[in-house]
Amino acid sequence: MTTAMILLLIIIAIAIVLFSLDALPADVIGIGIMIALIITGILTPAEGIAGFGSDTAIKTLGLLLLTTALIRTGFVQMVTRWIIEQVGEDKNRLFWLVSLATAGMGSFTSNTASTAFFLPVTLSISKKLKQHPSKMLMTVAFAAILSSSMTAIATSTNLVVSGLLTDYGYAPMGMFELTPVGIIILIVGLVYMFFIGRKLIPERDLGEDNTLPRNSRYYAEVIVPKKSEWVGKEIRKLGLKNSFDLAIISMHRPKEGDLKPTEKMKIKAGDSLVLDGSREGIFALNDLKVVRFTGNPEDELSETLKKKHGMAEVVLLPTSRLVGQTLRELKLRKRFGIEVLGIQRRGKTLHERLMKERLQIGDQLLIHGDPQTIASLENDDSFRIISDTIEAPVDTKKAPLALGIFALTILLASTNLMPLAVATMVGTFLIFLTRCITPAEAYRSMNWSALILISCMLALGKAMEVSGLATYLASQVVNLMGWQNPKLLLGGFFLLSMVLTQPMSNQAAAVVVLPIAIQTALQLGLNPRSFAMMIAIGAATSYITPLEPACMMVYGPGNYRFMDFVKVGSLLTVIVFAIALLMVPVLWPL
Repeated sequence: MTTAMILLLIIIAIAIVLFSLDALPADVIGIGIMIALIITGILTPAEGIAGFGSDTAIKTLGLLLLTTALIRTGFVQMVTRWIIEQVGEDKNRLFWLVSLATAGMGSFTSNTASTAFFLPVTLSISKKLKQHPSKMLMTVAFAAILSSSMTAIATSTNLVVSGLLTDYGYAPMGMFELTPVGIIILIVGLVYMFFIGRKLIPERDLGEDNTLPRNSRYYAEVIVPKKSEWVGKEIRKLGLKNSFDLAIISMHRPKEGDLKPTEKMKIKAGDSLVLDGSREGIFALNDLKVVRFTGNPEDELSETLKKKHGMAEVVLLPTSRLVGQTLRELKLRKRFGIEVLGIQRRGKTLHERLMKERLQIGDQLLIHGDPQTIASLENDDSFRIISDTIEAPVDTKKAPLALGIFALTILLASTNLMPLAVATMVGTFLIFLTRCITPAEAYRSMNWSALILISCMLALGKAMEVSGLATYLASQVVNLMGWQNPKLLLGGFFLLSMVLTQPMSNQAAAVVVLPIAIQTALQLGLNPRSFAMMIAIGAATSYITPLEPACMMVYGPGNYRFMDFVKVGSLLTVIVFAIALLMVPVLWPL
């Protein structure tokens, strides 16, 4: 092995560890990999940054912008309203309509986007049908992931595989090249979830209204009497947070009505306050006799009071700019006009040191703020409101136009009238021209982290080629596994991709494995395309752990445990593996 190969192996090992520990955002790790490749001399600066101007990056950018327009114009909301109308009281109909709608959207957008939009509607309908949300939410996430092999644009992983194929001198992945195997995977996967998968999911109730468990947090309504020492004091000087772990979430003043409490607002006699905090803090405040309690502290407010006081449950999306930052750093009250009252992460409710807790994808937050402000969060693409207390109005007048432009883009690419990169740019131009979405809205809502990660990881693929590491590892694979059974090699690369995609991103796993697979195929005189398609399927097979962003989003709202995904996802993984191993050699002969 050369020095460059050893250095590259060290960089890959460090990257896998960082991805596994979730120590840094994935795009930051990607940038670090690119910088390390340039500093070590494995790649030249031009080679290192070439991914940002690549065909793959252009396709990804265009598709992200088109998807954003499709979502922001309300097309998805139109679909969800239709689903709600069609479901009725039939739980089985709910399963198939939501699953197929999620998979349909995921086939042309991304599994995270489709999961994010069908998460709240699934919760709402499940509540209406008195069905445990856990029975459906995992299916929603899995349906979105199962659709990853339906088209070349269903996941950015397919775009990465297509780009690497082009780098090696092969034709890019066709728009519907994966569809024959993808549709079998989707149908069989959904049938498995319908008859077996959902029966393996335990029924864990989230409470009567399916909201974030409050545990030790309580609400209390109090009135400030005339002789209270609070009268005339600014809220910030009451010491509620530091002394009692309490917060004023709403205020009503006689003759003035409902007011938005601010730190500099002075308390007046007769003010009616709603407090949120620990039970101990509420009791300690009661002992001071500075306020009069109108009733016993409650661990849940009524739906009416929630609407009145502007409270909602939200999930942090993978596109959120808040991920990786603390509440103290974010200053949400100043930026968004909201306050976080509780955080639920992977089935555990966090109360202590909330201000110092770094937010993660899929975190379920209980927030308080002005109802209109909370409703507007839907347009920020950082949150998805999952409670049914606040609904954001959406203007859907341009939804058909956005859908038509998206369909035109797909048609141009699938009929080879234009390369996909050019077709997406044409589509992007049209959505801006028709004002389906403004450039400012589009760029603000973009999943820039995905674009940065893909562009940086392409540098890693290039490094494996120019350093000779891919060729070297391919020869080792051949020596270890032999060449007598090509299907065994094909299955081995599927499993390697599938295993690596658990701690790493799907794109990163494909970039690491594909160059080795292509070189292995070339050394044995086999069809590299067969291996590329197998790896594309394998890198998207992420059902065993909840670390896939789509699964992380449903983890909290579904009240799941880690082993739930292991139990349900393991057999599904075996099914997908069997289908791929059977069909890939037939569709792309070895």
